Amino acid sequence: MKHLVVYVHGKGGSASEAEHYRPLSDGCEVVGFDYRAQTPWEARDEFPLFFETLRSNCGSLTLIANSIGAFYSMTSLSGKYIDRALFISPVVDMENMIRNMMSRANVTEDELRARKEIPVGFGETLSWDWLCDVRNHPLQWSVPTRILYGGRDFLTPPETMSAFTARIGAQLTVMPRGEHWFHTPEQMAFLDEWILSTKSFL
Repeated sequence: MKHLVVYVHGKGGSASEAEHYRPLSDGCEVVGFDYRAQTPWEARDEFPLFFETLRSNCGSLTLIANSIGAFYSMTSLSGKYIDRALFISPVVDMENMIRNMMSRANVTEDELRARKEIPVGFGETLSWDWLCDVRNHPLQWSVPTRILYGGRDFLTPPETMSAFTARIGAQLTVMPRGEHWFHTPEQMAFLDEWILSTKSFL
């Protein structure tokens, strides 16, 4: 049966980004997931249905997921349907990220609990439901995984990424000049070389 590669985009991205990975996937069929979920609980409804259908029609399935797309995949799939995963700048500690945003915005936990949602000045909205959800659903991930991380990633501190990769037994590759969003020619060339270096893994 066929080997399928499924790409899950990050915030503001689209399923069409999967086309970038087609020539890097050694002839495998590549599919982009145009998900609608905007919260982890929505992802837990949507993602399993999509992946279960695909998994029933392929011999093996590789997940390539970016940023919050990796977070949604981990919180909704918990390793089901996936044979191996490649994560690019994954969000691996959502609670810590939310608490950092709260600190930057001078919002206390009591304030957030009372108001439920608080827009903050850097284009995000703090949500009490999000904070409760990530506390109640710690990430459990047992799929063989490789992670690409930028040394200048402003969302995830190096020690957080290192601790996560150690906990799940993932292989971590760090681009010192990489950012959370891999987008410059140098960063994309590094990403492409990383993907190509995983062919034996795929």
